[in-house]
Amino acid sequence: MKQHPGPHEAMIAAGLTPDEALERLLAGNCRFVAAKLENPHRTAAYVRSIAHSQHPFAVLVGCADSRVAPEILFDQGLGDLFVNRVAGNCVSDDILGSIEYAVEHLGCSLVLVLGHERCGAIQAAIAAATAGATFNGYVRHFIEAIRPAVEMCRAQAGDLDENALRANVLRNVEKIKTASDIIHSKLLSGEVKVLGGRYDLDDGVVTLLG
Repeated sequence: MKQHPGPHEAMIAAGLTPDEALERLLAGNCRFVAAKLENPHRTAAYVRSIAHSQHPFAVLVGCADSRVAPEILFDQGLGDLFVNRVAGNCVSDDILGSIEYAVEHLGCSLVLVLGHERCGAIQAAIAAATAGATFNGYVRHFIEAIRPAVEMCRAQAGDLDENALRANVLRNVEKIKTASDIIHSKLLSGEVKVLGGRYDLDDGVVTLLG
């Protein structure tokens, strides 16, 4: 029977280098794609062991889409990932503060902004930019946040949806890198990496962008 890491190993995980954290994430995605899930850190005993502290090894900024749950598609468990999800994986001031907390106080060494194909938020921003579509309520806030990525891509060859997905991820990666002095200093020291990724809804594969 496979033994999963206990609380001591979870504490060590918080000290992973950025490259080690990325390797762990991508290995989990490979297991997910191959349907060889380990489902780590989900026992009642483990739940009790992390009740008073957390030691995640990576920060995920992902879309709220119900098909893109980071803990599942990276085959991670409770306490492994510090997850921030919002439609269109947009980095607001609140999300930025959450990331700062994770890298400054929890020891996370990797931040991954994860977009996905056929994203409804991207499609809504495209409709607003190209067809003048309007949206009521607070939905318009994330549409306006995504719209600059759409505008960047309108003259590009290829599929606008796909191009905007990638541009939106990379714009948010750049925002994380430059908007926070805390994160920027850790980037300069090599303690933290901020990367972008794309999740394929058809085959489950995560591909790094940039």
